[in-house]
Amino acid sequence: MKIILKSSAVLFSVLMMSCGGKEEKKKEGFSVDRAKTTTEQPAPAPAASDVKPSETIDLTNKGVGPITSVSLAAEVDQEMAKKGEEVYNQMCLACHRVDKKFIGPAPKGILERRSPEWVMNMILNPEVMVKEDPLAKALLAEFNGAPMANQSLTEEQARAVLEYFRTL
Repeated sequence: MKIILKSSAVLFSVLMMSCGGKEEKKKEGFSVDRAKTTTEQPAPAPAASDVKPSETIDLTNKGVGPITSVSLAAEVDQEMAKKGEEVYNQMCLACHRVDKKFIGPAPKGILERRSPEWVMNMILNPEVMVKEDPLAKALLAEFNGAPMANQSLTEEQARAVLEYFRTL
């Protein structure tokens, strides 16, 4: 009991000494504290890295996958676009909205930012694209790590979806 009492007294004494206030000594003589003035610099222009991956324009990257070349006619094939819309509504609407960001990016205007080959490779080969294509990796990060599901579409279906994207 005496040991506990002595230990408590020592602990209390040490605690009181460590909690002591800090006194600031006044300096003798004259002193002036000046605030540092700065001139305002104009805001720097956004660097290329400040542009979101979904807004980045890269029409030369064809992506990674089976599609190496796509020929687009001057006019949209309306019949193919209609089939593409059906496939899009059935397979893609769970994660993509036509004109706004949802779980995945909006397809509206995609062909102004990506090559047709890149779009088709992303539709057909999303797992490999996310692993090997730098733009697909950046998009994955932008969209909170939600990878695009492989819907196992055929090349014909992916081409029809691409044609539908041309109508948006």
